[in-house]
Amino acid sequence: MSPDQLRLLLDQLRAGTLGVDEAFERIRQLPFTDVEGARLDHHRELRTGMPEVVFGEGKTAAQIVAISREMIERSGAVLVTRIDAARAAELTREIEGIEYFSDARVAMRRRAHAVRAEGGGHVAIVSAGTSDQPVAEEAARTLEFLGIDVRRYRDLGISGLHRLLAEHEGLRGASVVIVVAGMEGALPSVVGGLVDVPLIAVPTSIGYGASFGGLAALLAMMNSCAPGVTVVNIDNGFGAAVAARAIVAVRRKAP
Repeated sequence: MSPDQLRLLLDQLRAGTLGVDEAFERIRQLPFTDVEGARLDHHRELRTGMPEVVFGEGKTAAQIVAISREMIERSGAVLVTRIDAARAAELTREIEGIEYFSDARVAMRRRAHAVRAEGGGHVAIVSAGTSDQPVAEEAARTLEFLGIDVRRYRDLGISGLHRLLAEHEGLRGASVVIVVAGMEGALPSVVGGLVDVPLIAVPTSIGYGASFGGLAALLAMMNSCAPGVTVVNIDNGFGAAVAARAIVAVRRKAP
């Protein structure tokens, strides 16, 4: 849909010759744009509630800058994941208002008048150890970009179970719990036996040789004895955040 077509649609809507439902269906067919070999889906947020996000790994700095500029021009915001410090430095130099969070390898620019989403509660993010923090922070920063309240619970690995039990009541107050762990990946099973809310487990590639780059943790979480544990891919903090956002969105819609 071109700008002229969109203006015509809005004029028809104002004149009453087009119904709201029909107008909404037409807007759902908004186009994509080609930028640096990427086809940017500008109305994904309208369809799914989640805007398109730029995966920085494997892209050049020039590609990331061009794509981010287009996203900001269209929607006023952009989130770039898996971006290293060197490419982030060029991005922040070229585009005003971009923030870079090195601990999460995430760069973002929020909408100028962004407000924190109300209702639906908060998401608790539990990490087993300090080495798991980059993945936990990717999840946290993604949720914060989306306006969702996050509470962090760090270094609660099961080798010191009393640390987790000390945070039990806080975890029970969350709407969703994301648990990030490497090594043997047992922490989600333990947390899953303590809370009555959706739990998303994130295996990390942290561990010694027999962890097989996170495969051991992934399989342990998929075989969790705690019923209802949902598992995302290895090191996929972003994917866990998107799943948590969807759960929070459903809670907001509930009567």
